[in-house]
Amino acid sequence: MQTTELSYSPPFPRRKDFRIGIVGSGFIIDHCHLVSYRRAGFNPVAIASRSWEKASEVAARHSISRVCKNYEELLDDPTIEVLDIAIPPQNQLEMIRAACARGTVRGILAQKPLALSYAEAAEIVRCCEQAAIHLSVNQNMRYDPSVHAAKTLLQEGALGAPVFATIDMRGIPHWQPWQAETGSASLWIMSIHHLDCMRYWFGDPERVFCSTRPDPRTGFPHTDGICTTILEYENGLRCVIIDDVWTGPMKEGCPGDIRIQWRIEGLSGLAIGDIGWCKDPYTTPSTLRYARKGDPDFRHFNPPQSWFPDAFAATMGQLLISLQTGELPAVSGRDNLRTIALVEAAALSATQHFSVLPGKIIA
Repeated sequence: MQTTELSYSPPFPRRKDFRIGIVGSGFIIDHCHLVSYRRAGFNPVAIASRSWEKASEVAARHSISRVCKNYEELLDDPTIEVLDIAIPPQNQLEMIRAACARGTVRGILAQKPLALSYAEAAEIVRCCEQAAIHLSVNQNMRYDPSVHAAKTLLQEGALGAPVFATIDMRGIPHWQPWQAETGSASLWIMSIHHLDCMRYWFGDPERVFCSTRPDPRTGFPHTDGICTTILEYENGLRCVIIDDVWTGPMKEGCPGDIRIQWRIEGLSGLAIGDIGWCKDPYTTPSTLRYARKGDPDFRHFNPPQSWFPDAFAATMGQLLISLQTGELPAVSGRDNLRTIALVEAAALSATQHFSVLPGKIIA
């Protein structure tokens, strides 16, 4: 087996001691953000949550010296330079408005989805721009090692002009109680990662067609447990995303086949990736193999890092770089509006049963 080396992580900031305030204390903060930040040498200094007891437990596990009695106390602290917000998307606008009104922080890292509508997401972006706050969105699948390495291959032209690309997810996420309030089982929760990934690789599609149905297992009302989305690009590229959070009756006793795989076919080569997120343990590294015309076999790339939790330091790192350079973050709120528009277009397409131009939503 022939192995190869590729760039699989973005640059990291020279200055790592920005004072980070954490908003939230759930699984994603406890097991991903803070684990990744400590490995990277970042500086989380305070945490606030709806539950002071839960925030105290998380703070003790990750050596955070200050636990605030409520969100307001954290937002009022003038020494906090960066807010890391990990709360349900339906509550982000209110939280970010409160932070912008105070004007004490320089940067905000918001969770995806930034909001549950384009209009609300645009309001968040406007608030931050008016307050001169750098806003970044935690679309961290971009920094899964295999996804980032695929971007390297595309930028180097190793695969030639892209012709066809797919992402195929057969995975059962860990549902959070707040998700039932959104009415979405996939489009705004998992599909948004895959739609953003296609944008990261190839730019904005011209039109989208999406077909959905509920999955038979998820108990709360939803229409999008199983989603098939087609992206059409003006240059002829076609992308297909399958998001299946049911995966058949695995939970009911049937053998399962849990996986997330992606594939990029170009005029000069082929790349295939396997995402480690949905495996056991969730820290399993992703892998990539690719071949070009004339290669006798695939080249194999096996990075040591994984999507969860390593990519979380990458998104925060890009925000910290933007604070040093004054430039927009790599995953800026302004850019993320195009991902939100794409998700909204997919949802509209699934409801109306016709293709939708994401650009019409932005306009």
